[in-house]
Amino acid sequence: MKKLVTGALLIAGAINLYPLVGVISVDQLEKLYGVSLDNGDLIILMRHRAILFGLLGTFLIYAAFRNSIQVLACIAGLVSMISFIALAYTAGYFGTALNKAMITDVIGSVALVAVLLIRWMRPLPRESTW
Repeated sequence: MKKLVTGALLIAGAINLYPLVGVISVDQLEKLYGVSLDNGDLIILMRHRAILFGLLGTFLIYAAFRNSIQVLACIAGLVSMISFIALAYTAGYFGTALNKAMITDVIGSVALVAVLLIRWMRPLPRESTW
């Protein structure tokens, strides 16, 4: 079970790390989301968003190896992913790239829910604090 928890958190972490490529260039952001970014303010906001995803992805990957923060990391990841899914779904209109992002977030959400269910059914031993 521990390997399943670790694997699921690594998957969710990788999903959240991927948008970090958007920090590299506007072209990367446009390819990632299938949108045209011609507004400087919007570019800054989207790059900042990429950095925040990088932080969340790093947190989820770190949690894969730290039992004590796994539930908190799952909650943070689920809030991010489910809020995006809900926003996209309720908007009712989005392009192919955002549809792929939404499907990816569904996969990540399933992975995180699986971690929470496993942790609830079979709590992992607590780590020592020294």
